[in-house]
Amino acid sequence: MKVNITFRNMDTSDAIKEYVSDKLGKLKKLAAEPVEANVILSVQRHTHACEVLLTSDGRTFQGSEGSEDIYSSVDMVLDKIQRQMRDSKARRDQRQ
Repeated sequence: MKVNITFRNMDTSDAIKEYVSDKLGKLKKLAAEPVEANVILSVQRHTHACEVLLTSDGRTFQGSEGSEDIYSSVDMVLDKIQRQMRDSKARRDQRQ
């Protein structure tokens, strides 16, 4: 899995990078290879935002969330992506 993490208006942090990579690794079982994820972490006033664009086998999944804590923003957006991936897999399995 190829992961690109971009920080906007905030300092880079190895802890956040590792946290995002670990969380994305859990989505790997739902995705078909090759998988590419672009993650944008930003701060706007008091809101920590996380945007994810995940591409897997020609399918694109995206989501964005904002909250007062960057870790909770990452959790919420990856929950959205996981739900999208499960729904897509279920629709694909129904057609076959």
